[in-house]
Amino acid sequence: MEYLRNTFAKIYLNNIRNNVEKIRKKYNDYKYYFGVVKADAYGHGAVEVVEQLINGGCNYLAVSLLEEALEIRNKYNSIPILCLGVVAKEDFKVAYDNNITITVNSLEKGLEVVESGLKLRVHIKINSGMNRLGIKDKKEFLEVFDLLKKNNIEIEGIYSHLMDVNDEIVTQKQIDKYKDMVVGIKKEEIPIFHIEASEGIIRNLKLDFVNGCRLGIMIYGFTSDKTLNLQKTFSLVSKIVQINRLNKGERLGYNGIYQAQEDNELIGVVAIGYADGVIRKNTGREVYIKNKKYKIVGNICMDMLFVKIDEDVEVGDEVVILKDVQDIEIVASYLETIPYEVLCSVSKRVPRVYVK
Repeated sequence: MEYLRNTFAKIYLNNIRNNVEKIRKKYNDYKYYFGVVKADAYGHGAVEVVEQLINGGCNYLAVSLLEEALEIRNKYNSIPILCLGVVAKEDFKVAYDNNITITVNSLEKGLEVVESGLKLRVHIKINSGMNRLGIKDKKEFLEVFDLLKKNNIEIEGIYSHLMDVNDEIVTQKQIDKYKDMVVGIKKEEIPIFHIEASEGIIRNLKLDFVNGCRLGIMIYGFTSDKTLNLQKTFSLVSKIVQINRLNKGERLGYNGIYQAQEDNELIGVVAIGYADGVIRKNTGREVYIKNKKYKIVGNICMDMLFVKIDEDVEVGDEVVILKDVQDIEIVASYLETIPYEVLCSVSKRVPRVYVK
């Protein structure tokens, strides 16, 4: 396919597989490795990424929405998929027919599962302190557990989510809560227990009975464990489509917030904008042209942005908007956000180009 704007995200498939292999090799005391591919695999393209996760050793997938699960299921028939979000009762049949595991996050959801008459496969979600989804009260948890068991619903897993693994006190409280909630059930009857996600894995938070972990942002190269030497999986590039020469005092773009400080100032117009995910707050940060840094100036437009350049830059030159893991972390810091949001913000109208 020809990309007419020459604006695209480059996805490095072999690096994704290699990252999974490195993680599994070092953190090898789990039986189940969930590849988290929600939000279109953090903007990488879930259907294309899944093959690399499987080849790297992931034996389960996790998504947020039933729609995401179905997109993957259309191509991959056998790998189990857990929907981490809430599935509406009217969609249970769709989940059942497509072999999608659903989350039971409350007594109400447990009752809906039983009343559906479908032999759904479920994971029970415990709210251990994040207070997003899950069952917080132990009495309710045991009631849900007994209800599902009594009605022959397959309870394949019990899981929770850690809110901030950098806070040891908060994390320990969550782990203790999770442990306490499952006291009284026969753990050998539950195939999968999972609570650690990417950073939790490297903090040695594993409990004896936990045999699953969820690989999220680590898959895509982001981790505090630099000894893993994870590789970049995503870059975002565009091109210079016009070069303008401004005289001193001339203004640039919407609202004219940038003003030329001298005569013959060179401005490169780049074919990417906030509709592609490069939000206006990116003004002032740097991009790369011919491995040299140049600053974004003026208000970013819906489809274009401006870069202050020099005589080395020509029309048609490639502009690297997001270069690698380190650059994405720098951009995230500049935008006062996290790499997750930077990646997920790159819109669907930006084609993904897959390279080995």
